[in-house]
Amino acid sequence: MAATATFALPQRLTLTEAGATLDRLTGALAQQTDATVVVDAGSLEVFDSAALSVLLELRRRLLSQGKAIRVSGWPRRLEDLAGLYGVRELLEPA
Repeated sequence: MAATATFALPQRLTLTEAGATLDRLTGALAQQTDATVVVDAGSLEVFDSAALSVLLELRRRLLSQGKAIRVSGWPRRLEDLAGLYGVRELLEPA
C-alpha cells in the first residue's frame, strides 16, 4: 500500500487567504515523499470558491510530481460547490 501524508486546511479560506494557504501547503508538500496526499477540509468554516482553486492547484502541482491527492472531511457546502463546478471527481484518487 502506498504511503499517505495528511495536511489540514485552515478554518478560513477565501480569496484573501488563498495565496498564503497555497504557499504554506506547497512548502509542506515539498518536504514529503508519500505517493498520496490527503488534504483534510474538515476545519473549513468560512470559505468561498477560492478553496476549490487552492485544492485544484495543489492537485496540479502533485500530479506534476507523480503524486495523487484526496480530499477528506468535505464540509457539505464545499462538496456542493465542487459538484456545481464539476470538479469533485478531480480531487479524489483514481
